[in-house]
Amino acid sequence: MAKKRKTPGINGTSSADIAFMLLLFFLLTSSMDTDKGLPRLLPPPVPKDQVDDDVKIKKRNILVVLINSQNQILCNNEFIDIKQLKDKVKDFVLNPYNDEHKPEKVEIDVPFFGNMMVTKNHVISLQNDRGTQYQSYIDVQNELAAAYNELRNDLSQKKFGKLFMDLDDEQKKAVQKVYPQKISEAEPKNYGGAK
Repeated sequence: MAKKRKTPGINGTSSADIAFMLLLFFLLTSSMDTDKGLPRLLPPPVPKDQVDDDVKIKKRNILVVLINSQNQILCNNEFIDIKQLKDKVKDFVLNPYNDEHKPEKVEIDVPFFGNMMVTKNHVISLQNDRGTQYQSYIDVQNELAAAYNELRNDLSQKKFGKLFMDLDDEQKKAVQKVYPQKISEAEPKNYGGAK
């Protein structure tokens, strides 16, 4: 009678180590797509000795853009479609007819342009409800940024014959002085929806 030999089992103690090493290898060598947000410069920290009353903004210089919980857009308490927002913002920032209900114009000296009347004290106040969908908020931010981009591109084309992004640093600073991007983003609140 022949004796059957048992085949030795595979030693599995090191397989966990091998799996860990492979996982680590792939994590270190692969690249992940990172989402890019909208470029925003945060304001500098408020000095400790600053009094809250230091900054007073006239009501005419503020354009309130509110997104309610139903993702509807109110621009200075008027319901508008997102397709109208960019033009409303451009008209507000330009204030071509020096309307007393839009930002006041002040004369400033701008390199390459000389003395110009601009709405340098304007502010776009972006507010949203806690129930606002994230995509709606991003869509509104994109429209606000597009309004400033179009204003800057139009001015750059008229003065320099190029788009804003193609200007040198000094030219860009001059155009930004004419159209400074002033978007204030408030903390979400419970505004509710349309009634």
